[in-house]
Amino acid sequence: MTTLSQRDLDALAAFDTPTICNALEAVAPERRALGFNRRPLVCPFPQMKPVVAYARTATIRSREPGARAGADARAQRLAYYEYIAEAPHPSIAVLQDIDGPDAGFGAFWGEVQTNVHKALGCIGTITDGSVRDIDQMAPGFFVLAGSIMPSHAHVHLVEVGGTVSIAGMLVSSNDLIHADRHGAVVVPLALVNRIPEAAALIARREKVLLDAAKAPGFSTATLREAFKRMDDIH
Repeated sequence: MTTLSQRDLDALAAFDTPTICNALEAVAPERRALGFNRRPLVCPFPQMKPVVAYARTATIRSREPGARAGADARAQRLAYYEYIAEAPHPSIAVLQDIDGPDAGFGAFWGEVQTNVHKALGCIGTITDGSVRDIDQMAPGFFVLAGSIMPSHAHVHLVEVGGTVSIAGMLVSSNDLIHADRHGAVVVPLALVNRIPEAAALIARREKVLLDAAKAPGFSTATLREAFKRMDDIH
């Protein structure tokens, strides 16, 4: 697969996720209603800066014990960790809880999993399941989750890899994800180099309107003039 340079990743991480969504609307209008979470997710560490990483996908359940046990369950877990550690890096674990109305019954993520994943080159998780051990999580580990719960119950992996749906956002293995406290969006690799320029153009146009709105004597007349000036910025 095509991988990006650290410079490319850093260029995307310089913007918040709403700005990335705005830029995607400009360079790929057909994605205006695609690629991002449609329902809100909890961000336990809202002060964290945006992250950009390659998705590692899996499904989980926790309401009932898993079908695998003993050596079979251990082998699946180790295969999952090997998948997390694969190139390209950095990775972000995108886990769909398939327990339906009971999604989030038990937490996959806590002190142990965040530290293990971080050590394998994974910088965070996006899940519609639950998380716990907020104060004990690995420092700097990014988290978006469906809920915060106290127990891990019977949480276990079901399938590793493939396409998952997180709060309405479809994510496939190795998709590029941009995320922050607002939510997450899938960024097509073919559009990455066009996004910084589009975001900068949008910011220049918005500045005209914002400056006008913050200036004394703002009126509909100055608003009309600001719109004209915005249209002249290309």
